[in-house]
Amino acid sequence: MSMEQSNLGFAEEPTTVEQYEFDQQPIKGYPELRWRGKRPFRSTRYYPAQLKERHGPVVAGWRNKIYWGDNLQVMSHLLKEYRGQVQLVYIDPPFDSKAEYKKTIELRGSTATSDHTVFEEKQYTDIWINDEYLQFMYERLILIRELMSQDGTVYLHCDYRKSHHLRCLLDEVLGPENARNEIVWHYPHMTNVRRDFGRKHDTLYRYAKGPSWTFNLDDVREPYDEKTLKRYERDVVFPGGYQARPNPLGKIPSDVWRIPPLRNVSAENLNFPTQKPEALLEKIIKASSDPGHIVFDCFMGSGTTQAVALRLGRRFIGADINLGAVHITTQRLLEIAEELEGKQLELDEAEATPYYTGFEVYNVNQYDIFRNPVEARDLLLEALEVHRLAPGHLFDGEKDGRLVKLMPVNRIATRADLSELIAGFDYRAFERRQADAPNQPVKKVTLVCMGHEPGLAAALQQEVHPFKIDVEVLDILRDRQDLRFKRESEAKITLDDGHLIIEQFYPMHLLGKLSLEQAAVEDWRQLVESVMVDWNYDGAILEPAVVDIPSKNELVKGRYEVPQGAGTIRVKITDLLSESLEQEVPYG
Repeated sequence: MSMEQSNLGFAEEPTTVEQYEFDQQPIKGYPELRWRGKRPFRSTRYYPAQLKERHGPVVAGWRNKIYWGDNLQVMSHLLKEYRGQVQLVYIDPPFDSKAEYKKTIELRGSTATSDHTVFEEKQYTDIWINDEYLQFMYERLILIRELMSQDGTVYLHCDYRKSHHLRCLLDEVLGPENARNEIVWHYPHMTNVRRDFGRKHDTLYRYAKGPSWTFNLDDVREPYDEKTLKRYERDVVFPGGYQARPNPLGKIPSDVWRIPPLRNVSAENLNFPTQKPEALLEKIIKASSDPGHIVFDCFMGSGTTQAVALRLGRRFIGADINLGAVHITTQRLLEIAEELEGKQLELDEAEATPYYTGFEVYNVNQYDIFRNPVEARDLLLEALEVHRLAPGHLFDGEKDGRLVKLMPVNRIATRADLSELIAGFDYRAFERRQADAPNQPVKKVTLVCMGHEPGLAAALQQEVHPFKIDVEVLDILRDRQDLRFKRESEAKITLDDGHLIIEQFYPMHLLGKLSLEQAAVEDWRQLVESVMVDWNYDGAILEPAVVDIPSKNELVKGRYEVPQGAGTIRVKITDLLSESLEQEVPYG
């Protein structure tokens, strides 16, 4: 439903400290999608962000922004400054494909592969309980709507698995009257099936926020086919003397787009799972935004949206929960910015379409305790010796007769984080157990967290009253400080003859995955994705003057001339797992 229909809105100022509150009431004539445990999304808190890196210049008063963190927290952070200012949103959210997406990690410069030079690393999983998925998307669509400008547009990319549900959610959040298109992305290759029709398309739902929206028809017109051009050559004259002429810019595009999949565009392929072709985003951004508009993608992945927005002179904001996505997007944007530098210099000062090449990288809510959210779960379950349960289960594992639930590992667990459990409990089973044993708890639960609000166990018990549950809170930061998840990286960096020299680099976590000892590494540079050097580090924000990102089959230099006027030197070395070591080097 639209803003006018629902009275839903974030207060201009939080009614409590760093808290946004809103309300949503069902309206007659606007059906809602229902699922078990659906929770009204009535409030969100403000989450702080920490600026970590700054690249490139401010252009026309703007630097683009990339955020690493849970996109619900990222959007809650953005509301304070960007509510109602985003003209275009594109999202390619999870499809509930029941797949685990992996990335092949291979030593740089290797001429031969073996068990010690290549392996697969989990990037993220796309396995959901249906109700959990719907709540996840429902909350994020509400925040997306709040960020959109009154003339803004959102494109939601999906496929057959969840398209019917997501269409209902879009109708509920934005209003069915604001549905503009159901676009079919048709690609040449289809899935390899034997008992179904071959699947050869994805779906993109295009919704406006209100009665006005940006649509640049002439920017996305398509060439006429030969048959149509020949028909125009016959000088077709309509009643009233109107004579048809082809538009020199091409025909009006339909809602079926035939665009080759990424595997047919090898030059773009970054080997990132679920990466989309730039041609798809180019069509969307050209159609539904103008130069200088803000384009937002909170399921950023490999950064295709940001890359295309940069080339088309749009401003952008991106976010992803996966550190690998943030790292690969950063590299991609730096390469494009370098390409555009010459063009930027050629622009006249009065020209209205500059390239916004500068960008900043943020963590939201100190999202840096674990680098990879998929790996974080594995590390915790392994370290605690928990027997894992099947994917999709409400709980993550079982130990000593207790069901184990991993709370968010990147922040303090709050009462709001209990909502999934409260909605997912089988209360009929609770009734049976209570009837059979009135004095015994109906379930024994262990909540594993890294910091938590006081009274977390009592809050869960209160929510399931009158049933009694045995709740144990295991706070890793407080109760299990002896646990070691992985060894930190090590490096030997020296200064000699006016040069900064990286002599050795040992990414211990990566070496463990490769089953290699330090002495077995022929060249440390084979383990490195990039090196950045800030010659005048201010103690808080890395502003690299050296960005050494080699092409696929090359290695970083490892030796860099120190410029005059250097002060505090800080070096950032990123390995093949996208994990980074930052180290200061005494100088002067």
